[in-house]
Amino acid sequence: MNPHTGTGPPPRAGDRVPSRPVRTSPRPVRLALRPSTFPPGPVCGAWWPRTDDLMTELPELTEAFDATRGRVSRMASHRDTWPMAPCDLPVPGHTVKAAWFASGFDPHMIRLFSYGVGRWDLLVVPPRTETATAARLMAAAADPALHLTASELLAAERHLHTEDAVREQGLMEQWEDEGGAPRERNVARGPETRLQVGLQTA
Repeated sequence: MNPHTGTGPPPRAGDRVPSRPVRTSPRPVRLALRPSTFPPGPVCGAWWPRTDDLMTELPELTEAFDATRGRVSRMASHRDTWPMAPCDLPVPGHTVKAAWFASGFDPHMIRLFSYGVGRWDLLVVPPRTETATAARLMAAAADPALHLTASELLAAERHLHTEDAVREQGLMEQWEDEGGAPRERNVARGPETRLQVGLQTA
């Protein structure tokens, strides 16, 4: 499906914001890419932004690409991935034009275009993701042997957490059955007693 054109996506409160000053001491970008010697898969790697404020986070990402892969001139993403969806995103030295899709675009991915060089599709790891989980997701997205989309990578990680939770619950119940701790009888276990671990998605 084609992205919104012309004036960009339907306006939302706060979408039109003043240009922000360019940072003079950028933080290291949290980025993992497939080796350039391998062809891209459904994604070329992963990006783990620190917040969901794209205007603050994008300059770090584009600077990393500008230095190694060519200047990023355009980007595309799903409209609901970020709280704001401006058409123009100021980054050091230039402006990135944004296209916003309402459907037909993976909501956990960002696509970068570099003029005359190509494009890169990156898994966007949700900012509040736990560190170990984010590390696994980034390694998987950069693994040439894996051919999963951004949404499939997140689904696989959620499945892993679910399996770990079930295994942990089983070990606890086995320990109690073997006399490790007194077990209450005839008391239904509610959701608050189950071990639940999951990813926060954007």
